[in-house]
Amino acid sequence: MFCQKCGHKNADNASFCSACGEQLTVYVTEANNGFDLSQGTVDLCPDGKYRWRYEMSLFKNPTYFWLVWKIFFFIILGIFAMVMIFDTIDWGIEHAAGNLPFLLYLLIGMTVLTVIGYLIYAAIMDGKYIVDFEMDEKGINHVQAPMQAKKAKAIGAATMAAGFAAGRMTTVGVGLNAQRTEMYSDFSRVKKIKAYPKRNTIKVNETLNHNQVYASDKDFEFVKNFIIAHCPNLKSK
Repeated sequence: MFCQKCGHKNADNASFCSACGEQLTVYVTEANNGFDLSQGTVDLCPDGKYRWRYEMSLFKNPTYFWLVWKIFFFIILGIFAMVMIFDTIDWGIEHAAGNLPFLLYLLIGMTVLTVIGYLIYAAIMDGKYIVDFEMDEKGINHVQAPMQAKKAKAIGAATMAAGFAAGRMTTVGVGLNAQRTEMYSDFSRVKKIKAYPKRNTIKVNETLNHNQVYASDKDFEFVKNFIIAHCPNLKSK
């Protein structure tokens, strides 16, 4: 059972959290139809929807780190591409090509800063990412657990404020993305699915919406096959 205050995982029959001492209660709300998500297994609820909670180690599973890194990478790449275009127009291709080493140094610096920022984020989140999933024939919803969603929004707001203060729109963009704690995938719009069993991750991609679904080893194949079976417009899997 997960502690509703600090998110620590306790024994199923525990009455108090072994980490912070909070009295434990079953995680039951109207949102999950009265179903206890604390067991972490995929179960069919009375309303016909599958629900489960997944706890991912932010230190052992690199999925979330690569997501953050790619956000930075594509923002920097877009800005650099614009610089290359303007330099080519003004000075010619040979002069513009001289910017390439700068891109390499920029990416190295970005990677170092991303690692440092990620480690700080992981420490604030107690080293884990806890997410609740709700799935039926129409789609799947990915919602960060309540005790972590508040932290994520606070981190996102602080990052955006720092970005505005420094005049760095890339930082503002990352902060804005960090505040997004819920994502829904409509199966009828899904174009591509990529499964990574070793990372317990299934990437469910629409044209402009990229979701990540996590499931335990014993439930992974079921979740993956269910999603594939209910996505009529898949182009690749």
